[in-house]
Amino acid sequence: MQTDIQSQGFALTAGLRDYLMKRLAYNLNHGGEYITRITVRLSDINGSRGGADKRCFIEVRLKHLPAVVIDDVEADLYVAIDRAAERAGRTLTRRLSRQRECTPALP
Repeated sequence: MQTDIQSQGFALTAGLRDYLMKRLAYNLNHGGEYITRITVRLSDINGSRGGADKRCFIEVRLKHLPAVVIDDVEADLYVAIDRAAERAGRTLTRRLSRQRECTPALP
């Protein structure tokens, strides 16, 4: 599994990268064999003007299934990361369970 993390409008610190990787690992651990690539884009939409403008975009590419795409905007970047990672995990769980339901059992 390949992980690509990008930031716009601020520097991506080692602490922020570690935090993000831990959140992704925790929330996406159950789909490891299906995940081929994770792309994360962190950005500060309004720059120095402030407001609820910290964006976390997560795209999880899956083998033989449509990608999971989550976008969350919050005032605090860590909250945006938490919410986006949790939503990505829930969406991945639903997608994989639907796939298992649609796959016929072998005799």
